[in-house]
Amino acid sequence: MPETTRESLTNGGWKSLDFGPFRDGVTIHWITPFRDDQPGVALLKYEAGASVPRHRHEGLETILVLQGTQSDEAGDYGPGCYVVNTKGSEHSVWSDTGCVVLIQWDRPVTILAEA
Repeated sequence: MPETTRESLTNGGWKSLDFGPFRDGVTIHWITPFRDDQPGVALLKYEAGASVPRHRHEGLETILVLQGTQSDEAGDYGPGCYVVNTKGSEHSVWSDTGCVVLIQWDRPVTILAEA
């Protein structure tokens, strides 16, 4: 079992983990990186005002918001919200307040437009 899954992520266990660069204003802690055809699982930490440009999901993506609020064109998602984005769906993502999410991707996304 990976070390990070032993922590209570919903109670802030992620706060002591190391995060690295992902996108401008967004950092990542990989729990299980993409390998071959296996999905990737990670924690993403958004600074206030950070965003990810419009992208297409090449496989299923699931998100659990742990702290703060993550937003997309369909709405705002606070702590405990579970978001499912199906293969082929498109959206952009941002956080006005900053947030931390647990995310699982079947496949990496395709960026459609840079912000």
